[in-house]
Amino acid sequence: MLLRVFSFGLFISFLGSLPLGTLNVAAMQIAATDGLRPAFLFAAGSLLVEMVYVRLSLVAMDWVRKQEKLFRWLEWITLLIIMGLAAASFVAAATPGETKNVILSSTIHRFWLGVSMSAVNPVQIPFWFGWSTVLFSKNILQPKESFYNTYIVGIGLGTLIGNSVFIFGGRLMVDSMNANQNVLNWIIGGIFTVTAMIQAYRMFFGKKKKSTEEQPSD
Repeated sequence: MLLRVFSFGLFISFLGSLPLGTLNVAAMQIAATDGLRPAFLFAAGSLLVEMVYVRLSLVAMDWVRKQEKLFRWLEWITLLIIMGLAAASFVAAATPGETKNVILSSTIHRFWLGVSMSAVNPVQIPFWFGWSTVLFSKNILQPKESFYNTYIVGIGLGTLIGNSVFIFGGRLMVDSMNANQNVLNWIIGGIFTVTAMIQAYRMFFGKKKKSTEEQPSD
């Protein structure tokens, strides 16, 4: 049973880490400009926060459900961060002799940068809340410490593997472009721009659609 819940946590986390998002694209850019070690430190910080969030949500589901206003503020902060990352990437691409994103390559230790960026990213909370609810309903996940801890370890490993795809992909892109990081910065800036547009769409139109669906019909 524990191997089963570990496998589900790993598999769901790995697949959830593959779509383009703020954290995995940031890890990719750090790998491209600063190297593998800073990128893995960033990934370690972000996945640590994810594991803490999941653990808290497992024992405080009712509290999590009621924090809509907090999540709304975190969504705005995340949107601003993504827009800042996009702008910094474009500035680095357009500035002669500059190859690094000033936000991701700042003086902040990469581990703590990963912690802080993951802490204000609310996307992972409803994602894991939904999946945990499904696993509870299927009796795959049970309200026991051993199940929770095994589930969390699987999630952490799955996220690490998923982020590794982007980290090594960032280095591969640099090598294939003959270290032309300005081109890579244009590409990553474009990815962050698209990510910001998706985030804004979810914030404005996703909430509107949800409120419309919740209105009682005549």
